[in-house]
Amino acid sequence: MRNKKLKQLIINAQFAIIIAIIAQFTLPFGLVPLTGQTFAIGIVATILSPLNSVIAILIYLLMGIIGLPVFAGFSSGIAILFGPTGGYLVGFIFNGLVTGYLLQKTKHTTFWAIIANCAGALVTLLFGMAWLKVAANLTWSAALSGGLVAFIIPGIIKAVAAAMVGLLIRNALLRARITDL
Repeated sequence: MRNKKLKQLIINAQFAIIIAIIAQFTLPFGLVPLTGQTFAIGIVATILSPLNSVIAILIYLLMGIIGLPVFAGFSSGIAILFGPTGGYLVGFIFNGLVTGYLLQKTKHTTFWAIIANCAGALVTLLFGMAWLKVAANLTWSAALSGGLVAFIIPGIIKAVAAAMVGLLIRNALLRARITDL
């Protein structure tokens, strides 16, 4: 039992590192950059259970908070969490929960993985937009256009890609019997 828990924690940490690596693919885009973070979160949430997704995401966030340069653009620190884009980071936790929960309650098919990832991405965007409004002292209109609407199309594209990649990796891991997931 103890070895199984340790093995799962190590797997979760490995997925946190994958998030950190993919997060570095960043395009400057106004106040909120377009990053690989949501793509990576979607992959992790498609592969792991909701609980393990959240643990992997929390490990990733903790690495960044303590100073490891894992956030987008090799940034780190608690100030990032409380800055204008911090809501997106917090939203990742709920993205992992929503995506994983929907997949757990339905099936790991392409259709449901895409639906779950789109729902999870929307959760991230809503958290991010609300936080952006407060942290940057924006009007709701400015926060909506700059923190949500501008990212809907890229979010859908990343959600579809995350669903496809996540399912490929998940199925390969299950076939190889590397983990129970």
